[in-house]
Amino acid sequence: MALERVSKILKMADEANTSVIAFNCINYDMAYSAIAVAEQLQKPVLIMLYPEHNYAFNNADIKGFAEMVKALAAKVKIPIGLHLDHSSDFNYIMRAVKDGFTSVMFDGSMMPLEENIRLSRKIVEVARNFDVDVEAELGHVGFAKESDEENLDMYTKPDVAAEFCEATGVSSVAVAIGSAHGVYLEAPKLDLLRLNEINEATDVPLVLHGGSGIPKDQLEIAFTKGINKFNVGTEYFQLYYDSMHEYIETHKEERNVNLLFEMSKYVQGKLKDYLREKMKLSKF
Repeated sequence: MALERVSKILKMADEANTSVIAFNCINYDMAYSAIAVAEQLQKPVLIMLYPEHNYAFNNADIKGFAEMVKALAAKVKIPIGLHLDHSSDFNYIMRAVKDGFTSVMFDGSMMPLEENIRLSRKIVEVARNFDVDVEAELGHVGFAKESDEENLDMYTKPDVAAEFCEATGVSSVAVAIGSAHGVYLEAPKLDLLRLNEINEATDVPLVLHGGSGIPKDQLEIAFTKGINKFNVGTEYFQLYYDSMHEYIETHKEERNVNLLFEMSKYVQGKLKDYLREKMKLSKF
């Protein structure tokens, strides 16, 4: 089928009291593997591109990535969503809309609340004309390596979340409840009580960023308390790198150019094994 609206997939997740998993990808191997396993397991999946990771395509034109995902989505029968991850650049977001992304994220989390609301609403108003969904972030999900201790001031506040969603009209909102991007120094502890309060105060799907390394038991609870989109990047990238490194180390003495063509199959196999386990978190 063709790409599905991300908002529709998140609604499906909400109705199933679960979350769809969104994987950051940088190339064909990563996107293909995620979509192939999603089809095998009959679970929707989202493919995301983080602007700073757009090395495989010209940063001034990300249409190539969008076209690749569209072509892969057309070959399967389950819903596939395409999403632009964190961006605070209005022009870049509009370029993504023009180049075929059906969902974009505006990250104004480090801005004053009024400015975050103003710019989020502006992007929603424009994107709506192109049937494109908009995710925003409220509170701030930082980086694990910088998280020496909890900074509750940066956590999402339920009453502010209600105001923000009403004022902006966003399709979904990423919340800060104790997760962080990157490799955790120790296992995080999600503020599930806060999450429940945010969920009760708002009526839009909630998004959890910094998904690599969060204990499974916490995720299972979070998925029943409003988290309908769960982002995974770091551990997926690390596995991709490790798989390539392992293959190259194993064959480095062979000097056979044909091994390049076998490397993708090897890496895809490793990715698929991981994805089959990860996607079990989605209870579709």
